[in-house]
Amino acid sequence: MFVDIAKITLKAGDGGNGAVSFHREKYVAAGGPDGGDGGRGGNVVLQVDDHLSTLADFRYKRKYVAENGQNGRASNCSGKSAPDLCLKVPRGTLVKDLATGALLADMSDDAPVILAKGGRGGFGNQHFATPTRQCPRFAKPGTPGPVLEVQLELKLLADVGLIGFPNVGKSTLISVVSEAKPKIANYHFTTLVPTLGVVRLGEGSSFVMADIPGLIEGAGEGIGLGHAFLRHVERCRLLVHLVDVSGSEGRDPCADFDVINRELERFNPELATRPQLVAGSKCDLCDETKVAQFKSFVENQGYAFFPIIAPITEGTADLIKATAAKLAALPPVKRYEADPVPQTEMVGSKQAFTLTVREGVYMIEAPWLLKIMETVDADDYESLQYFQRVLRKSGIIDALQEKGIQDGDTVSIYDIEFDYVP
Repeated sequence: MFVDIAKITLKAGDGGNGAVSFHREKYVAAGGPDGGDGGRGGNVVLQVDDHLSTLADFRYKRKYVAENGQNGRASNCSGKSAPDLCLKVPRGTLVKDLATGALLADMSDDAPVILAKGGRGGFGNQHFATPTRQCPRFAKPGTPGPVLEVQLELKLLADVGLIGFPNVGKSTLISVVSEAKPKIANYHFTTLVPTLGVVRLGEGSSFVMADIPGLIEGAGEGIGLGHAFLRHVERCRLLVHLVDVSGSEGRDPCADFDVINRELERFNPELATRPQLVAGSKCDLCDETKVAQFKSFVENQGYAFFPIIAPITEGTADLIKATAAKLAALPPVKRYEADPVPQTEMVGSKQAFTLTVREGVYMIEAPWLLKIMETVDADDYESLQYFQRVLRKSGIIDALQEKGIQDGDTVSIYDIEFDYVP
């Protein structure tokens, strides 16, 4: 099954929590804090695998979650960092953020890409000991790993794209000039998925050709198979446009040529400017006059024309030589630059929160604050001081004051309520 679009959810691992612990050993008085740090959460990493040709693996499993880092332990033992979650994708896959449409990565080379970074591990209480605070009874929680909803979109990496109406001989041509073995039959839409073939010109010289399933009028608007596979033409450096010059389907070759070019422009105006060679197929089914008329029509528009009879390889050698010469003067296969993504600020700086006032109660909701609240000891003065610093540094105290909170008013943060004291 050929699948070239998939929507998946990625979740990086949460960082482990720092530990609250104190050293206890015989004959060692006041051993001091020795809580270890939490481990880092696992990253979500994408890696190119040339053994894959579709995104079918992502059709059924749509959520991928990396492991969390382990919590810190006593005796200054840090928690173990979680392994990365590595996902294999075919070469040429684009990764887009579903929420913003931003391009996150173009998986066209062998370098792995970290899509979602695991959360940092929290500091243990050993880091919070000072000359005046020798027994800190609090530690930092690990930061949560981000959640991403992304769309994977496969755009094949090919130097040359074969385009044209159905049943004009594209599959036959790629089968005789490369080692590709597509299905060949005398009916429309024989090719249902793009086919890649390597055309070898000699030792150390070759290029990749893609047989794009037949386009028809209206393909740019989604009619037929064209809309589903036009995206695979976008990376091609050169287009080879096959036209049935014999008119065996009852169509005019000149009209066919104009229709396909018009659909390319509708789908992506840049494709209209892509270099093109024109090949006239099925020349054995018509007289030379008809071939000459179409050749004159094409050359008047500035395109080179090559008459071929693909089943017996007549004219295919000249077409391949001209294709290779044209490619030598063109830039490499198009790569897409990822859009810059602003880094989300972690706990300790200003975070998103909501503040509402209901019947005199100031209610605060901030999911990132939940993990910090789990580590706060309400009976420990220094722990409460740390919690107060977090509220002030995150902007929550300022927001309460802007809302007009007064001394003694009730503040509610999830299941904790306390009286405000300026």
